[in-house]
Amino acid sequence: MKINQFILTTLCSASLLACISKEKKETTEAYETVEVKEVAINPVKLGEHLVNAIGCHDCHTPKKFTEKGMELDFDRLLSGHPADEVLPPYDEETAKSYLLFNMGLTAATGPWGTSFGANLTPDATGIGSWSEEQFLTAIKKGLYKGMEGSRPLLPPMPWQSYKNLPDEDLKAIFAYLKTIKPIENIVPNNIPPKMN
Repeated sequence: MKINQFILTTLCSASLLACISKEKKETTEAYETVEVKEVAINPVKLGEHLVNAIGCHDCHTPKKFTEKGMELDFDRLLSGHPADEVLPPYDEETAKSYLLFNMGLTAATGPWGTSFGANLTPDATGIGSWSEEQFLTAIKKGLYKGMEGSRPLLPPMPWQSYKNLPDEDLKAIFAYLKTIKPIENIVPNNIPPKMN
């Protein structure tokens, strides 16, 4: 009798677990499918997803400091290093061996000198006049403003990694950037290293 009761309890438990597991899997698959389909058919949504996933905000969005710590300043989304922000002094000897960032992570100093996160908004001071082809050239070839014969993109811009993204992803990123709020901000020119 106890063996039959054990077998019956085990079978009922297994059946219940199978139903719960199947229901959870179907719910998860349905949720993921909807999200993937929306991103797959909407290049702007895909571009937004990629910008958020690959760290563009790290260097291209100014930060604000709150009681919770550093946060993205959404009023200046992807507008690059603020034109009016003065860099603090730093030890130039240290900069020859280390990578130094300003507090908002929009400026970086190292052996190459000092570089600034670019304005990626569709304003004229950002990528407003850029063509899709220029954007792809900038990322695929690492060229400033996507123009042949221009200087290379400077560290810490990881274009060497991003050049491996499919063209469709880069086009989606460009499409998204063209939809965000244009912000007038003339990012400073890079500062070459001091020669001793």
